[in-house]
Amino acid sequence: MEKLALDLNAKAEFADEGIVSKTLVEEPFSKVILFGFAKGQSLSEHTASMPAIIHILSGPAKVLLGDTWHDAGPGSWFFMPPGLNHAIQAEDDVVMLLTMFRSWEAAPAE
Repeated sequence: MEKLALDLNAKAEFADEGIVSKTLVEEPFSKVILFGFAKGQSLSEHTASMPAIIHILSGPAKVLLGDTWHDAGPGSWFFMPPGLNHAIQAEDDVVMLLTMFRSWEAAPAE
Protein backbone atom coordinates (compact mmCIF):
# COMPACT_ATOMS: atom_id res chain seq x y z
CA MET A 1 0.00 0.00 0.00
CA GLU A 2 1.27 3.41 -0.92
CA LYS A 3 0.93 6.25 1.54
CA LEU A 4 -2.02 8.58 1.02
CA ALA A 5 -2.61 12.24 1.77
CA LEU A 6 -6.15 13.26 0.84
CA ASP A 7 -8.63 16.09 1.26
CA LEU A 8 -11.56 13.80 2.01
CA ASN A 9 -14.29 16.41 1.58
CA ALA A 10 -12.87 17.32 -1.85
CA LYS A 11 -12.62 13.63 -2.83
CA ALA A 12 -16.25 12.89 -1.95
CA GLU A 13 -18.74 12.54 -4.78
CA PHE A 14 -22.52 12.75 -4.76
CA ALA A 15 -25.18 11.23 -6.98
CA ASP A 16 -28.63 12.72 -7.42
CA GLU A 17 -30.79 10.93 -4.88
CA GLY A 18 -28.12 8.32 -4.17
CA ILE A 19 -25.05 7.27 -2.23
CA VAL A 20 -21.54 7.11 -3.69
CA SER A 21 -18.88 5.03 -1.96
CA LYS A 22 -15.15 4.86 -2.72
CA THR A 23 -12.77 2.41 -1.11
CA LEU A 24 -9.66 4.38 -0.12
CA VAL A 25 -7.74 1.63 1.69
CA GLU A 26 -8.05 -2.15 1.40
CA GLU A 27 -5.56 -3.89 3.66
CA PRO A 28 -5.60 -7.29 5.35
CA PHE A 29 -6.69 -5.82 8.70
CA SER A 30 -8.68 -2.74 7.68
CA LYS A 31 -10.85 -1.22 5.01
CA VAL A 32 -11.57 2.50 4.72
CA ILE A 33 -14.50 3.74 2.63
CA LEU A 34 -15.51 7.32 1.85
CA PHE A 35 -19.26 7.89 1.40
CA GLY A 36 -21.13 10.78 -0.17
CA PHE A 37 -24.83 10.76 0.77
CA ALA A 38 -27.22 13.01 -1.15
CA LYS A 39 -29.76 14.83 1.00
CA GLY A 40 -32.43 12.44 2.27
CA GLN A 41 -30.50 9.24 1.52
CA SER A 42 -30.01 6.55 4.14
CA LEU A 43 -28.45 3.22 4.89
CA SER A 44 -31.11 1.04 6.47
CA GLU A 45 -30.58 -0.65 9.81
CA HIS A 46 -28.04 -3.47 9.63
CA THR A 47 -25.20 -5.11 11.56
CA ALA A 48 -21.58 -5.90 10.69
CA SER A 49 -19.40 -8.82 11.70
CA MET A 50 -16.40 -6.60 12.49
CA PRO A 51 -15.77 -3.49 14.58
CA ALA A 52 -16.09 -0.22 12.68
CA ILE A 53 -15.90 3.55 13.10
CA ILE A 54 -18.16 6.14 11.48
CA HIS A 55 -16.66 9.64 11.20
CA ILE A 56 -18.93 12.39 9.83
CA LEU A 57 -16.79 14.86 7.87
CA SER A 58 -19.46 17.26 6.63
CA GLY A 59 -23.21 17.74 6.69
CA PRO A 60 -25.92 16.91 9.22
CA ALA A 61 -27.01 13.32 9.77
CA LYS A 62 -28.74 11.01 12.20
CA VAL A 63 -26.86 7.87 13.26
CA LEU A 64 -28.60 4.92 14.91
CA LEU A 65 -26.51 2.86 17.33
CA GLY A 66 -28.44 0.08 19.00
CA ASP A 67 -31.78 1.62 19.98
CA THR A 68 -30.63 5.26 20.11
CA TRP A 69 -30.54 7.88 17.36
CA HIS A 70 -27.74 10.45 17.61
CA ASP A 71 -27.53 13.86 15.95
CA ALA A 72 -24.30 13.99 13.95
CA GLY A 73 -22.36 16.71 12.20
CA PRO A 74 -18.79 17.45 11.16
CA GLY A 75 -16.43 15.85 13.66
CA SER A 76 -18.96 13.34 15.03
CA TRP A 77 -17.32 9.97 15.65
CA PHE A 78 -18.98 6.65 16.46
CA PHE A 79 -17.42 3.29 17.37
CA MET A 80 -19.46 0.17 16.67
CA PRO A 81 -18.55 -3.25 18.07
CA PRO A 82 -19.39 -6.30 15.94
CA GLY A 83 -23.08 -7.16 15.84
CA LEU A 84 -24.36 -3.70 16.82
CA ASN A 85 -27.35 -2.64 14.74
CA HIS A 86 -26.82 0.76 13.11
CA ALA A 87 -28.20 3.02 10.39
CA ILE A 88 -27.53 6.46 8.89
CA GLN A 89 -29.88 9.15 7.57
CA ALA A 90 -28.52 12.18 5.69
CA GLU A 91 -30.44 15.35 6.52
CA ASP A 92 -28.47 17.24 3.83
CA ASP A 93 -25.48 16.23 1.70
CA VAL A 94 -23.19 14.26 4.03
CA VAL A 95 -19.60 13.05 3.72
CA MET A 96 -18.79 10.09 5.96
CA LEU A 97 -15.66 8.01 6.47
CA LEU A 98 -16.16 4.37 7.48
CA THR A 99 -13.22 2.39 8.87
CA MET A 100 -13.68 -1.36 9.36
CA PHE A 101 -11.26 -3.51 11.35
CA ARG A 102 -10.80 -7.17 10.42
CA SER A 103 -9.40 -9.72 12.83
CA TRP A 104 -6.37 -11.78 11.90
CA GLU A 105 -8.63 -14.78 11.23
CA ALA A 106 -11.02 -12.76 9.04
CA ALA A 107 -8.35 -10.99 6.96
CA PRO A 108 -8.47 -12.00 3.29
CA ALA A 109 -5.69 -14.28 2.09
CA GLU A 110 -3.05 -12.62 -0.05
